[in-house]
Amino acid sequence: MAQTGTKMAAFKQALPLSFSIMAGFVFLGITCGMYSSSLGLPWWMPTFMSIAIFGGSAEFVVASMLPGAFDPLTTFAVILVVQARHLFYGLSMLWPFRGMGRKKPYLIYALCDESFSINYGARIPADIDRGWFMLFVSLLNQSSWVLGCTLGGVFGSMIPLDIKGISFAMTALFVVIFLDQWLQEKSHVSSLTGLAASAAALAIFGADSFLIPAMIGILVVVTALRPKLEGIYANGDRAAQAPAHNENGGDEA
Repeated sequence: MAQTGTKMAAFKQALPLSFSIMAGFVFLGITCGMYSSSLGLPWWMPTFMSIAIFGGSAEFVVASMLPGAFDPLTTFAVILVVQARHLFYGLSMLWPFRGMGRKKPYLIYALCDESFSINYGARIPADIDRGWFMLFVSLLNQSSWVLGCTLGGVFGSMIPLDIKGISFAMTALFVVIFLDQWLQEKSHVSSLTGLAASAAALAIFGADSFLIPAMIGILVVVTALRPKLEGIYANGDRAAQAPAHNENGGDEA
Protein backbone atom coordinates (compact mmCIF):
# COMPACT_ATOMS: atom_id res chain seq x y z
CA MET A 1 0.00 0.00 0.00
CA ALA A 2 2.86 2.38 0.81
CA GLN A 3 4.43 1.65 -2.58
CA THR A 4 1.11 2.32 -4.32
CA GLY A 5 0.74 5.59 -2.46
CA THR A 6 4.27 6.62 -3.46
CA LYS A 7 3.56 5.91 -7.10
CA MET A 8 0.23 7.74 -7.03
CA ALA A 9 1.75 10.80 -5.40
CA ALA A 10 4.49 10.89 -8.03
CA PHE A 11 1.93 10.44 -10.82
CA LYS A 12 -0.20 13.32 -9.51
CA GLN A 13 2.90 15.51 -9.40
CA ALA A 14 4.02 14.53 -12.91
CA LEU A 15 0.67 14.78 -14.72
CA PRO A 16 0.09 18.57 -14.50
CA LEU A 17 3.65 19.32 -15.56
CA SER A 18 3.39 16.90 -18.49
CA PHE A 19 -0.09 17.77 -19.67
CA SER A 20 0.83 20.58 -22.09
CA ILE A 21 3.61 18.45 -23.56
CA MET A 22 1.23 15.50 -23.89
CA ALA A 23 -1.29 17.63 -25.77
CA GLY A 24 1.44 18.86 -28.09
CA PHE A 25 2.74 15.33 -28.59
CA VAL A 26 -0.68 14.02 -29.60
CA PHE A 27 -1.10 16.66 -32.30
CA LEU A 28 2.52 16.47 -33.42
CA GLY A 29 2.27 12.67 -33.47
CA ILE A 30 -0.80 12.94 -35.69
CA THR A 31 1.30 15.11 -37.99
CA CYS A 32 4.06 12.50 -38.06
CA GLY A 33 1.58 9.69 -38.73
CA MET A 34 -0.12 11.56 -41.54
CA TYR A 35 3.23 12.51 -43.05
CA SER A 36 4.35 8.87 -42.99
CA SER A 37 1.11 7.71 -44.60
CA SER A 38 1.44 10.34 -47.32
CA LEU A 39 4.77 8.76 -48.26
CA GLY A 40 3.08 5.42 -48.83
CA LEU A 41 4.12 3.76 -45.57
CA PRO A 42 1.64 1.37 -43.88
CA TRP A 43 -0.57 2.79 -41.15
CA TRP A 44 1.23 0.84 -38.40
CA MET A 45 4.71 2.14 -39.28
CA PRO A 46 4.35 5.45 -37.32
CA THR A 47 3.23 3.46 -34.27
CA PHE A 48 6.20 1.11 -34.60
CA MET A 49 8.61 4.04 -34.92
CA SER A 50 7.10 5.83 -31.95
CA ILE A 51 7.83 2.77 -29.82
CA ALA A 52 11.16 1.64 -31.27
CA ILE A 53 12.72 5.05 -32.02
CA PHE A 54 10.80 7.64 -29.96
CA GLY A 55 12.62 10.60 -31.45
CA GLY A 56 10.26 13.11 -33.03
CA SER A 57 12.58 14.72 -35.57
CA ALA A 58 14.32 11.38 -36.17
CA GLU A 59 11.01 9.76 -37.03
CA PHE A 60 10.24 12.43 -39.62
CA VAL A 61 13.66 11.81 -41.18
CA VAL A 62 13.34 8.02 -41.09
CA ALA A 63 9.88 8.21 -42.64
CA SER A 64 11.25 10.31 -45.51
CA MET A 65 14.12 7.85 -46.11
CA LEU A 66 12.22 4.57 -45.89
CA PRO A 67 10.52 4.82 -49.32
CA GLY A 68 13.93 5.27 -50.97
CA ALA A 69 16.72 2.80 -51.67
CA PHE A 70 17.94 0.66 -48.76
CA ASP A 71 20.91 2.53 -47.28
CA PRO A 72 21.25 1.80 -43.55
CA LEU A 73 24.67 3.47 -43.15
CA THR A 74 23.46 6.79 -44.53
CA THR A 75 20.32 6.58 -42.42
CA PHE A 76 22.41 5.87 -39.32
CA ALA A 77 24.73 8.81 -40.03
CA VAL A 78 21.85 11.24 -40.63
CA ILE A 79 19.98 10.20 -37.50
CA LEU A 80 23.18 10.40 -35.44
CA VAL A 81 23.63 14.01 -36.50
CA VAL A 82 19.95 14.89 -36.01
CA GLN A 83 19.83 13.34 -32.54
CA ALA A 84 23.33 14.37 -31.41
CA ARG A 85 21.82 16.84 -28.95
CA HIS A 86 20.86 13.85 -26.80
CA LEU A 87 24.55 13.41 -25.96
CA PHE A 88 24.34 16.68 -24.06
CA TYR A 89 21.08 15.68 -22.40
CA GLY A 90 22.67 12.43 -21.26
CA LEU A 91 25.66 14.22 -19.73
CA SER A 92 23.33 16.58 -17.90
CA MET A 93 21.29 13.68 -16.48
CA LEU A 94 24.23 11.61 -15.19
CA TRP A 95 23.66 12.86 -11.66
CA PRO A 96 19.82 12.96 -11.62
CA PHE A 97 19.68 9.36 -12.88
CA ARG A 98 22.00 8.00 -10.17
CA GLY A 99 20.45 5.33 -7.95
CA MET A 100 17.34 4.82 -10.15
CA GLY A 101 17.75 1.04 -10.24
CA ARG A 102 15.42 -0.73 -12.66
CA LYS A 103 13.90 2.58 -13.75
CA LYS A 104 17.17 3.80 -15.24
CA PRO A 105 17.15 1.88 -18.58
CA TYR A 106 13.72 3.24 -19.50
CA LEU A 107 14.60 6.75 -18.31
CA ILE A 108 17.64 6.70 -20.61
CA TYR A 109 15.66 5.26 -23.53
CA ALA A 110 12.77 7.73 -23.17
CA LEU A 111 14.96 10.82 -22.72
CA CYS A 112 13.65 13.34 -25.23
CA ASP A 113 13.74 17.13 -25.41
CA GLU A 114 10.53 17.65 -23.51
CA SER A 115 11.07 14.97 -20.83
CA PHE A 116 14.57 16.35 -20.25
CA SER A 117 13.16 19.84 -19.87
CA ILE A 118 10.69 18.72 -17.19
CA ASN A 119 12.84 16.20 -15.33
CA TYR A 120 15.91 18.40 -15.20
CA GLY A 121 14.21 21.64 -14.26
CA ALA A 122 11.27 20.55 -12.09
CA ARG A 123 11.32 21.42 -8.40
CA ILE A 124 10.08 18.16 -6.97
CA PRO A 125 8.77 18.32 -3.38
CA ALA A 126 10.83 16.43 -0.82
CA ASP A 127 7.99 13.98 -0.11
CA ILE A 128 7.72 12.90 -3.79
CA ASP A 129 9.82 10.00 -5.02
CA ARG A 130 12.06 11.53 -7.71
CA GLY A 131 12.54 8.26 -9.58
CA TRP A 132 8.85 7.57 -9.98
CA PHE A 133 8.22 11.21 -10.87
CA MET A 134 10.73 11.11 -13.74
CA LEU A 135 9.46 7.71 -14.87
CA PHE A 136 5.87 8.94 -15.09
CA VAL A 137 6.93 12.11 -16.94
CA SER A 138 8.74 9.98 -19.52
CA LEU A 139 5.95 7.40 -19.75
CA LEU A 140 3.19 9.99 -20.11
CA ASN A 141 5.08 11.81 -22.82
CA GLN A 142 5.85 8.68 -24.83
CA SER A 143 2.32 7.31 -24.44
CA SER A 144 0.85 10.51 -25.86
CA TRP A 145 3.34 10.39 -28.74
CA VAL A 146 2.42 6.77 -29.52
CA LEU A 147 -1.26 7.68 -29.43
CA GLY A 148 -0.78 10.62 -31.77
CA CYS A 149 1.32 8.65 -34.26
CA THR A 150 -1.23 5.85 -34.29
CA LEU A 151 -4.13 8.22 -34.91
CA GLY A 152 -2.20 10.01 -37.63
CA GLY A 153 -1.23 6.75 -39.32
CA VAL A 154 -4.81 5.46 -39.29
CA PHE A 155 -6.50 8.67 -40.45
CA GLY A 156 -3.72 9.47 -42.91
CA SER A 157 -4.18 6.12 -44.63
CA MET A 158 -7.94 6.66 -44.84
CA ILE A 159 -8.23 10.34 -45.75
CA PRO A 160 -6.13 12.00 -48.50
CA LEU A 161 -4.85 15.34 -47.21
CA ASP A 162 -2.55 18.13 -48.38
CA ILE A 163 0.36 18.10 -45.91
CA LYS A 164 2.43 20.90 -47.41
CA GLY A 165 4.25 22.71 -44.60
CA ILE A 166 2.98 20.35 -41.91
CA SER A 167 6.51 19.39 -40.80
CA PHE A 168 6.91 22.94 -39.41
CA ALA A 169 4.91 21.72 -36.41
CA MET A 170 8.18 20.37 -34.94
CA THR A 171 9.82 23.81 -35.12
CA ALA A 172 6.75 25.43 -33.59
CA LEU A 173 6.84 23.00 -30.66
CA PHE A 174 10.50 23.78 -29.94
CA VAL A 175 9.73 27.51 -29.98
CA VAL A 176 6.92 27.04 -27.45
CA ILE A 177 9.18 24.96 -25.17
CA PHE A 178 11.90 27.61 -25.32
CA LEU A 179 9.46 30.40 -24.48
CA ASP A 180 8.06 28.39 -21.57
CA GLN A 181 11.57 27.86 -20.19
CA TRP A 182 12.38 31.55 -20.70
CA LEU A 183 9.36 32.60 -18.64
CA GLN A 184 10.17 30.18 -15.80
CA GLU A 185 13.93 30.70 -15.39
CA LYS A 186 15.29 33.22 -12.89
CA SER A 187 18.21 34.20 -15.12
CA HIS A 188 18.42 34.22 -18.92
CA VAL A 189 22.19 33.82 -19.12
CA SER A 190 22.06 30.21 -20.35
CA SER A 191 19.28 30.91 -22.83
CA LEU A 192 21.07 33.93 -24.25
CA THR A 193 24.25 31.87 -24.51
CA GLY A 194 22.38 29.27 -26.55
CA LEU A 195 20.87 31.90 -28.83
CA ALA A 196 24.22 33.61 -29.38
CA ALA A 197 26.06 30.34 -30.09
CA SER A 198 23.33 29.19 -32.48
CA ALA A 199 23.32 32.51 -34.34
CA ALA A 200 27.11 32.47 -34.66
CA ALA A 201 27.18 28.85 -35.86
CA LEU A 202 24.37 29.56 -38.34
CA ALA A 203 26.28 32.52 -39.79
CA ILE A 204 29.53 30.56 -40.06
CA PHE A 205 28.41 27.05 -41.06
CA GLY A 206 25.04 27.63 -42.71
CA ALA A 207 21.59 26.18 -42.06
CA ASP A 208 22.53 22.61 -42.99
CA SER A 209 25.56 22.24 -40.71
CA PHE A 210 25.19 24.62 -37.76
CA LEU A 211 23.60 22.29 -35.17
CA ILE A 212 26.66 20.39 -33.93
CA PRO A 213 28.98 23.45 -33.86
CA ALA A 214 26.30 25.38 -31.97
CA MET A 215 26.02 22.62 -29.34
CA ILE A 216 29.78 22.45 -28.96
CA GLY A 217 29.91 26.23 -28.57
CA ILE A 218 27.19 26.16 -25.92
CA LEU A 219 28.99 23.38 -24.03
CA VAL A 220 32.31 25.27 -24.07
CA VAL A 221 30.83 28.60 -22.99
CA VAL A 222 28.56 27.16 -20.29
CA THR A 223 31.43 25.05 -18.92
CA ALA A 224 33.69 28.10 -18.79
CA LEU A 225 30.99 30.15 -17.07
CA ARG A 226 29.85 27.35 -14.77
CA PRO A 227 31.03 28.88 -11.46
CA LYS A 228 29.34 32.17 -12.26
CA LEU A 229 26.18 30.50 -13.55
CA GLU A 230 25.87 28.31 -10.46
CA GLY A 231 26.07 31.43 -8.31
CA ILE A 232 23.44 33.22 -10.39
CA TYR A 233 20.95 30.35 -10.28
CA ALA A 234 21.64 29.62 -6.61
CA ASN A 235 20.89 33.25 -5.73
CA GLY A 236 17.73 33.10 -7.83
CA ASP A 237 16.54 29.97 -6.02
CA ARG A 238 17.21 31.53 -2.61
CA ALA A 239 15.32 34.67 -3.60
CA ALA A 240 12.37 32.61 -4.80
CA GLN A 241 12.28 30.60 -1.57
CA ALA A 242 12.74 33.57 0.79
CA PRO A 243 9.64 34.38 2.89
CA ALA A 244 7.71 37.48 1.90
CA HIS A 245 7.41 40.37 4.36
CA ASN A 246 4.30 42.31 5.15
CA GLU A 247 4.17 46.06 5.61
CA ASN A 248 4.76 45.73 9.37
CA GLY A 249 8.06 43.98 8.83
CA GLY A 250 6.87 40.48 9.78
CA ASP A 251 6.92 37.38 7.62
CA GLU A 252 3.67 36.49 5.97
CA ALA A 253 2.12 33.24 7.13
